[in-house]
Amino acid sequence: MKVVVLGAGLVGGPLAIDLAKDENFDVAVVDRDEKQLQAIKSKYSDLTVIQKDLSDPKNVTNLVKEYDFVLNAMPGFMGFKTAEAILRAGKSSVDISFYEEDPFLLDDLAKEMNVTQIMDCGVSPGMNNILIMHAAQQMDEVETVITFVGGLPQIREWPSEYKAVFSPIDVIEEYTRPARYIENGCQIVRPALSDAELINFPGIGTLEAFNTDGLRTLARTIKAKNMKEKTLRYPGHIEKMMVLRELGFFSKERTVEIDGVKIAPLDVTAQVMFPHWKLKKGEGDFTVMKIIVEGSQNRKKIRYEYDLLDRYDRETDTISMARTTGYTATMALRMIAKGLYAEKGISPPEYVGKYPECVSFMLKGLKERGVIYRETIREIL
Repeated sequence: MKVVVLGAGLVGGPLAIDLAKDENFDVAVVDRDEKQLQAIKSKYSDLTVIQKDLSDPKNVTNLVKEYDFVLNAMPGFMGFKTAEAILRAGKSSVDISFYEEDPFLLDDLAKEMNVTQIMDCGVSPGMNNILIMHAAQQMDEVETVITFVGGLPQIREWPSEYKAVFSPIDVIEEYTRPARYIENGCQIVRPALSDAELINFPGIGTLEAFNTDGLRTLARTIKAKNMKEKTLRYPGHIEKMMVLRELGFFSKERTVEIDGVKIAPLDVTAQVMFPHWKLKKGEGDFTVMKIIVEGSQNRKKIRYEYDLLDRYDRETDTISMARTTGYTATMALRMIAKGLYAEKGISPPEYVGKYPECVSFMLKGLKERGVIYRETIREIL
């Protein structure tokens, strides 16, 4: 089967390699950055690399027509149009781009084309959605759902004390996009970076958690009285980002004029700050996530917990975020290719969680790649 991966970035490259190692797939990876493509090719020569500008949806549609399956690893600001272009080509796909638009706007098109598109299929959103639905399926009623998740450099380095382990522009979206969550059965909207709290994680230490817009489709597919997602960073990060945001450094709507040239502040911020956020060669990162689902089961109060702590793989030079996000996507694509999951239309990852055999398939494949989720189930007294 022929598979094309759109985007050769920090996550797109490693997931293309994972698929290319599978004898069932003939894999091509597409990006406009020739250096990125050659870097991936040097790691795994069996990959086909194609240099192409994918900003034009027509280019996407024409390109993917030649393939059986598509994996969309484009940045969030291009994600929705790319997803639509893939559907217009009549191809089933897995999507890890974190776009702002409502994915269900594409549901009618996907059903018309009789294809499957699993969107938001990374680590979070993604695998956490799958496990949340899996736990919810065991319960008579779901009371509370909370996800704490973050990807961080193993070494804190002043002044940022952060490195972008996925698209930096998408990181900024986490700091600017209003956070939606469920409280007492009602949807609440709070500013990103709000409601800070400190949480200790074994093997990591104390991290700070803050509101981000990570619930996504869960807000409409899971019935729970209370539900939210919080992002994790090293303590002190919130205040730094909040100052930059409130001063306007993350603005892309308004412009400032410098020597007669109008510039969006975010474009300047990207040029100045993003180089400091770039992981150095061989620099390690880790991904930490805790999922809590509480509810009633057979008249008892039950708590399901899923814990993940994954680190950079030095042997293969693969960052943890690429492992935890990318391998979730590659296992989902294998699941579609094998016919284990066949729902047509737009599928948020929690739809996968409705099927125990699909959950087992995903967890098994991730474990084989060293990405291990630990489940704890206990009664709440």
